[in-house]
Amino acid sequence: MTKSTAAQIIERHNRRKRRKSYVAALAIDLVLGIYCLILLHRALWFGVVFPLDNAPVLTTFLYAFYASLGAALGLGMNLVNASPGRMMLGFFDNPEGAKVRGTWREALAQHFSWIVIVLTVVAGWLVTKISIADLFSREGVQGAQRIFTALFTPEFSIFEQALFAIIETIYLALMATLLALPFSFALSFFCAQNCVDDIFGGHPAARTLYYSLRFVANLARSIEPLIWAIVFSVWVGIGPFAGMLALAVHTIASLMKQYSEQIEEIDHGTVEAMESVGAAPLQVIWFAVVPQIILPFLSFTIYRWDINVRMATVIGLVGGGGIGTLLVQYQGLAKWHEVGLIILLIASVVWIMDYLSSKIRAAIR
Repeated sequence: MTKSTAAQIIERHNRRKRRKSYVAALAIDLVLGIYCLILLHRALWFGVVFPLDNAPVLTTFLYAFYASLGAALGLGMNLVNASPGRMMLGFFDNPEGAKVRGTWREALAQHFSWIVIVLTVVAGWLVTKISIADLFSREGVQGAQRIFTALFTPEFSIFEQALFAIIETIYLALMATLLALPFSFALSFFCAQNCVDDIFGGHPAARTLYYSLRFVANLARSIEPLIWAIVFSVWVGIGPFAGMLALAVHTIASLMKQYSEQIEEIDHGTVEAMESVGAAPLQVIWFAVVPQIILPFLSFTIYRWDINVRMATVIGLVGGGGIGTLLVQYQGLAKWHEVGLIILLIASVVWIMDYLSSKIRAAIR
């Protein structure tokens, strides 16, 4: 390969890289421009001059109008190099953009970015209806005193009922973890990039399975266990079985990610040694990969059980069984003394589980 040819390849590569950076910066500028104008309309005008509750809904015409103005604003700032998008992407620090550093263009980009941040905070304040007066009003403080007094004077007459509920919660989390463990273990090898490329030789089927499993795992993990509990409560009925399934689905997705990342960090020397003597992929996994990952896997699993115990108390609020279901029952009846006992039990169990899991994880490292 000649020098000129190599230089041309490098130049084409740099040109493509610059083009992508310009497009990304322009997209950021357009979005920020539209976002800024809509915030200015909704948050400041209808949030300050008029109460936010009485703000008329933006029509399609107004949305299109503000989108056009915002796009024009973002495009204009991009064209004059006063671009928040380029500043976020570090363009001003590159040799090509260094001439913008310290000029009015960079200052304008910074000021515009701060305006967007301030408008976002103002909009958040108005939308959430933050009221310091309500927080420290006489009626509010008195109500808080009544509730906290009741919570710190628990009713022990329901101790046996609450104890059985918290035991159900612990077993719910345990069974969810045990059910998820074999699925997470088996599928994690197909979610590890080094297994797909090295052990399975980058086979199209293995690569397709890799991308499919990663997509499904990311999707399942992005949906909170609370939502899964609602789905399974409709599917199998309200109770601990629905809660266990909800935790199991989320646990499989989470452990697959943690396990696969641990597999990608193994020492490849042992793998290469076994492959050089003609070992089959399954033999390589069992004798070269598993010994390196078994202790981290145990640590991740124990920690996940600890997390599931905490989550199990929350999914009970939507019919997932356990102590959460009992908590929502007494809370709905405004029996705060009983709620206080349940909260005390939950806090105790969570603290004990956290202590034990940390000790076990420290012992197996």
